[in-house]
Amino acid sequence: MTLSIALLHERPEYMQECCNLLNDEWKRSDTARMRGLELSCDTLPTNLILLENKTLIGHLKLSSIPSITKGCFVESVVIQKPLRGKGYGTILMNMAEEYCKNCLNLKEVYLSTKGQEEFYRKLGYSECAPVSIYGCPIGIFQDLKPPPGAKINDNIISLGNNYNNKNIDVKNGIKTYMMKIL
Repeated sequence: MTLSIALLHERPEYMQECCNLLNDEWKRSDTARMRGLELSCDTLPTNLILLENKTLIGHLKLSSIPSITKGCFVESVVIQKPLRGKGYGTILMNMAEEYCKNCLNLKEVYLSTKGQEEFYRKLGYSECAPVSIYGCPIGIFQDLKPPPGAKINDNIISLGNNYNNKNIDVKNGIKTYMMKIL
């Protein structure tokens, strides 16, 4: 078993397979997904792939954070479904961190997750304030209020008749932001 990490833009033969892997987890159009993958470059954004011999095992994307020049944001971390729980995610993350530190000269790595907090804690990540990769401070919308007539109760916003009595589960929709100093 020979594991290696590669830059997707240097291994374009894996582009479609990466598209399929990502779309199996988070559905988007193939065209939109491929355009995002084609942006991979030597700086940021960079798509890293984990290979076992010549078989695609996993993928993750590193993106810049406009407000944190010595940090990057890890997203779209995914391992082939039949191979999950066998340590490949840990290997991919460790290799990505080494790439960030040694090739990109970065000092910090950030990510957001919903449901995988314990996995990232085991890798040395800790919770942090939300981080935006879009150049817009996360807190800019903190003063927005629910629509008129909405009721907030136990982390549920009930929108009432004006919105067909829809409810928004605030607690279960929130991502956890985490970071690690390299």
